[in-house]
Amino acid sequence: MADYYLASGFARGELARADSAGELLAWARDIAAQARPTDIYRDKEGRKTLRFEYAGNAWFLKLHTGVGWAEVCKNLLQLRLPVISARNEYRAVLALRRAGVPTLDIAAYARRGWNPARVRSMIVSAELSGTVSLEHYCANWAMQAPAPAVRMRLIRTLAHSARQMHELGINHRDFYLCHFHLDESSLQQPQTRCYLIDLHRAQVRKHTPRRWRVKDLAGLYFSAMDCGLGRRDLLRFIRHYSGCKLRVALAGDERLWREVERQAGKLYRKAHGREPPALRARVH
Repeated sequence: MADYYLASGFARGELARADSAGELLAWARDIAAQARPTDIYRDKEGRKTLRFEYAGNAWFLKLHTGVGWAEVCKNLLQLRLPVISARNEYRAVLALRRAGVPTLDIAAYARRGWNPARVRSMIVSAELSGTVSLEHYCANWAMQAPAPAVRMRLIRTLAHSARQMHELGINHRDFYLCHFHLDESSLQQPQTRCYLIDLHRAQVRKHTPRRWRVKDLAGLYFSAMDCGLGRRDLLRFIRHYSGCKLRVALAGDERLWREVERQAGKLYRKAHGREPPALRARVH
């Protein structure tokens, strides 16, 4: 069935047909109301995330019903931009897909309203079946190291995804291993597929500010610190992220990488109450 477009909305043909974004939002509310408790992953701060089955396939729905002025003001007082709708996630996913970065496959999107405290929106994506989060895939690496070729491929893949994302003017704000889902079968293919997900807090600009590049990279490094990383692993990531020879990358962005290391260590100490593990010496 053909896809169709609405003002402030989009939907695939196999999903609900609607004549307006309001009707598409009403369809999403009905789906959310019928969800079983076991299929609901989040339900707070004006956003419900759930899994559902429709037209013979599995999907994920994020339904934004309005965060309220209290939440908007709280975020602004903390110098953070509140997440008021699915719009930024929609824009970020489309940009990443156009650039060839594996990410969500959006099946529907709609948005209504201008009041930031009461904007209603939704986004539906196809379930990433047959994938595993990198947090789980790498969980035992410190005790049981993977084949060097696997580790190198994943480092290169993550570095390329981070580089392309930042070059597009996108910063994730929750850039951790758990938000990459690996298609394990792709490790035997020319192109490794690691899908970047959970972009609801993403910010989209013409250029990614340095402070947000640091925050994303520090978050990724922090989340990988218990994976038995070696110094060569970090240098390999830096080389692929920078897209140039390592000597040039370190000379041109030494301050950036020192700040990434400092912030990652700070995150680790805050989360675990101890110093990060020492980098391992590796042959490969």
